[in-house]
Parts: sequence; C-alpha cells; structure tokens
Amino acid sequence: MSKINIAVIYGGANTEHEVSRSSAATIISALSPEKYNVIPIFISQSGRWILNDGPQNEHNSANLEKFGQTAIISPSRDGRCVLRIASGKAREISIDAVFPVLHGRFGEDGTIQGLCELAGLPYVGSGVLGSALSMDKYYAKMIAASLGINHAPYLTFKAHNLTSPAELDEAAKSVRYKLGYPCFVKPSNSGSSVGISKVRGKAQLLKAIETALQHDHKILVEKAVSGRELECSVIGGSDGDVFASEVGEIVSGEEFYTYDAKYNNKGSQTIAPADIPAHVSDQIKNMSVKIFEGVDAYGLARVDFFWDEAADAVYFSEINTMPGFTNISMYPMLLNASGMTTPQIVDKLVDLAFKRDKIKQS
Repeated sequence: MSKINIAVIYGGANTEHEVSRSSAATIISALSPEKYNVIPIFISQSGRWILNDGPQNEHNSANLEKFGQTAIISPSRDGRCVLRIASGKAREISIDAVFPVLHGRFGEDGTIQGLCELAGLPYVGSGVLGSALSMDKYYAKMIAASLGINHAPYLTFKAHNLTSPAELDEAAKSVRYKLGYPCFVKPSNSGSSVGISKVRGKAQLLKAIETALQHDHKILVEKAVSGRELECSVIGGSDGDVFASEVGEIVSGEEFYTYDAKYNNKGSQTIAPADIPAHVSDQIKNMSVKIFEGVDAYGLARVDFFWDEAADAVYFSEINTMPGFTNISMYPMLLNASGMTTPQIVDKLVDLAFKRDKIKQS
C-alpha cells in the first residue's frame, strides 16, 4: 500500500505563529512514517510559504527565510500538488491531503480552507463556513442563541463606530447600563486569548477597546461570568458520527486565562477530566455536539464554557475549530483521557478529511 503524501502547513502571519509551530511538531511526530510522507510547509510571519525539507526539518525561522525554497499549494484542480519554486522554475510535489495546523486569522477563519476547496484537495478540519462562523465570536454566539444554548450577555462594536470621543462615550454608556462591570473586551476574530482584557470601569474599557481594535475591526464586550472554565474536545463528521470527550478544567495562574497564563505561567493548570458533577459533564458534552453541528464544524473542535457553580448554570464561551496540539493543549489531552492516543487522533482526522472528499465526489 502506497503512503499518503500529506502537506502539514503551519506557522502563519498572525499572533498565534509560535503556538502553530508547537502544534505542528506534535502532529508531525504523531503521523506514522509507515503510513505518511509528510511535506512540511512553513508560513513565515511575513506570509511567505517555504518548504521545510532541510536536515531533520529546519526549525530556525531566519534560516528558513534565507535559504528555504518557496512552496505553495497549486489552486489548479488537475494538479493536487505543491509547487516548489526555485531559480524561477516550478516543480510539482504530489500531495493527497492537507493538514492545516494554523491557528487564528488566515488559517482558522476559512481562508486556507477556501484554497483547499479551489484545489480540490482533502483537508483536515472544518470547511469555509464552519471555520468562518466559529472564528468570529459574534456569529458563533448568534448561532448558539438560535440553538437555545446559554451564553453570557454581550454587545458588539465596529471600529468605524468608535472613531470619536462622543462615539466612545456612547459605547461606554451602553456597556455600563446593559452589561455592567466587570466585563471582558475581546477582538471578535482572534484566538489564544490574544487582545482580551478584563475591565472594571470606563477608563479601563476605553484602553481595552483600543487594544482589541489592534487585532480586529470588530470587538465584543461580554459580561463577566463568575465560574469555573471548562472545555470539551469534539471529533467527528457531520453525519451524526460526532464524539464529545471527557470535560476538562482550566485553572489559570492569573486572574483570567490570558495568552501568557496559557503558555508561560507555570501556575496555570489543565485538569483532565475535571472534578465536576455528572450532570454538568453530560450537559457540556451535549452542548458541545450541538454547537459543533450548529456552526457546520467538521473534524475537530474544542468548545469552551463557564460553569457558575453556585447557580449551577453553564454558559457557552466559544468554539475553536483548529485548537492547539501542543504538549499542554487541552484538545489532545481530553481525547487522551477519553481513550484515544494522539496518533489515533491524527489518523482519525485524516480519515475524516478523505471521507468528506469522497462524499463530495459522489
């Protein structure tokens, strides 16, 4: 049986570049060399696509930028290949599937998925619609509301409506009277808690709005929910074959789970499975599958919640369609706790990519 040629695309021109590199290292090591030929394609922070085929795969970004050869996915459906470009000449490298290990913008938002659709290539993860809906927190919450899934009250604002002192003052009044303090200010399209601030008054709010607008033109202001942070991993297709993992808990080493708390603070903990009542775990699993199917997700996702223990109320927070695969990431950890090894997870995800492609061809 011939091996599967799989292009693993990672890095990316966004704030989650380093997380993507760590995730890709985990995934590549889990792809059996007996079954797969891995073609690693690195996207630099400047946006250049580079074939990483050096000795034991080069990990130094500067070396890759200086010496690496450009390699891009051909959008032509008759090729199903990566074009390796050197000295003004292009050579085709045949590929069977794509594993886009790209977090955040230009990777988890439907863009790379659209390229794969154009090229007619099977790819791991959600399609264009599911990726775009899930990446945008505003639209994900709209879908959740339409499904009757509980979530924290929120307001949304766009940059062009926040250009003058009067507009900012009006926004602050809306937050004060409709949500109250404390609240969270978030870019609508961002991941790994980048650009998120917790605020307790107008001065902090205005500063947080400025910070969030550096990452997206649309922001969300969400009422702070007092509760435990719980997460659930989902794996499966769109035909009812969807599995929700055990529920895990995030215990932040800081006031809330910032990017630094997530990846740099040794005081933060991930607990899998969480010590919670069975009815809460069951509710979160059911809600995870419901939102996964509701946004038209496919393959994989991690769904995040808050549980107000005193009120026994669960609140949907967000869904991530290309969650982290680092050695501290909840997505593989929760599936590991549910009985799947990491190689089994990546095998299943590649199989799902081919399954969807076969359905499209029928």
